[in-house]
Amino acid sequence: MMTTDPISLWDRSAVEPEHRATLDADRRVDLAIVGGGYTGLSTAFHAAERGLSAQVIEARQIGYGGSGRNVGLVNAAAWLPPQSVIALLGQTYGPRFVKVFSDAPAYVFDLIKRHQIRCEATQTGTIHAAHAPKGFEDLRRRHAEWQRLGEPVDLLTRDQISTMIGTDVFHGGLLDHRAGTVNPMGYCRGLARAALAAGASISTGVRVMKLIRDGADWVVQTDSGDVRAKSVVLGTNAYTDDLWPGLKQSFTTIHYFQFATVPLGAEAANILPGRQGVWDTGKIMFNVRRDGTDRLLIGSMGQVVGTKDRGVSQRFARKQIARLFPDLGPVDFEEAWHGQIAMTPDHLPKIFELAPGLYTPIGYNGRGITTGTIFGKAMADLLGGEDRNSLPLPVTTKPTPVRQAGLRSRAFQMAFTANQIRKAI
Repeated sequence: MMTTDPISLWDRSAVEPEHRATLDADRRVDLAIVGGGYTGLSTAFHAAERGLSAQVIEARQIGYGGSGRNVGLVNAAAWLPPQSVIALLGQTYGPRFVKVFSDAPAYVFDLIKRHQIRCEATQTGTIHAAHAPKGFEDLRRRHAEWQRLGEPVDLLTRDQISTMIGTDVFHGGLLDHRAGTVNPMGYCRGLARAALAAGASISTGVRVMKLIRDGADWVVQTDSGDVRAKSVVLGTNAYTDDLWPGLKQSFTTIHYFQFATVPLGAEAANILPGRQGVWDTGKIMFNVRRDGTDRLLIGSMGQVVGTKDRGVSQRFARKQIARLFPDLGPVDFEEAWHGQIAMTPDHLPKIFELAPGLYTPIGYNGRGITTGTIFGKAMADLLGGEDRNSLPLPVTTKPTPVRQAGLRSRAFQMAFTANQIRKAI
């Protein structure tokens, strides 16, 4: 069933038009792609550019999952510092992964420019803010490593970060000049437009029911007909269901919520004047940013408890705005929403070949915009004939289940809700 209510502020405010189309008849293609978010659309776009016939199958609407509920930070690199990535991946893949994902924001912004994607793109960096002195020491170590690698990342003093954000609550931070912000749904719909222009097909409101291997092909059975394909890419990430047994147990699902104020106009002029996105070093991460029409966005890990007008999460958001920007005064909220993040035990994404010709990149750990875009290109390169050893990560064949993944998700949610309650008082 197609959704009609906006899933987020971005769903309602994106300028790029929605694409809706059914699957009218059985089809035969080179590549079938399940999921119409960043991964699926990037895969379709890059595959079509390579001359492959590609069919995207989306159960709801373009960007319905994490792509349309994203914070909108186009961050470089991974959750972990580069030295930890290299230690985990080794000297063959580690430095390559760090380099590819260091350059990932530039690739995203180049796509936006080349295809004139209207998504409020701002390439002025993002700020990793120290919530406490020990957080600043961690950022100092990260800065030293980025300096060793020659990357444009600045260490900010407390005074410098206060000027950049408009608050004195943080103890310093990192300014990553590689990064930036977008309207995430605008970017997602723009990718869909680029994929269609390149020759891909996209069907929405079509649910995949079963994947069947038939000789050298895959038969993708949907509620609207069958798609026969040489290869299949699952681009479902945190919204993975039971289509492929055991896959959704390979990560822990956590939620992340956002509250968006009404446009604040001149009242917000001193808040993030450069429009960088901010996230902090706290174990329960917190973010703040200002969008293209001067809405202030506040978010943290967890689900929305209540609504935009009342409840624990609304009180939490108000308290955080008052803590950060006491001169702003009371604000009204326009939207509240949450989405899902796929967290892996080592905080690194994976690429699985689940069966011959069936692939999935998964476990983005909250870095969906860059990771989905880059892995979509990687899937198209692989299926277009590139050597799999040139991919950013090794391809493995068997997802390792996270022990008690469902229980862990529920425990995290309880901790996140408790954090909201504590900080809402």
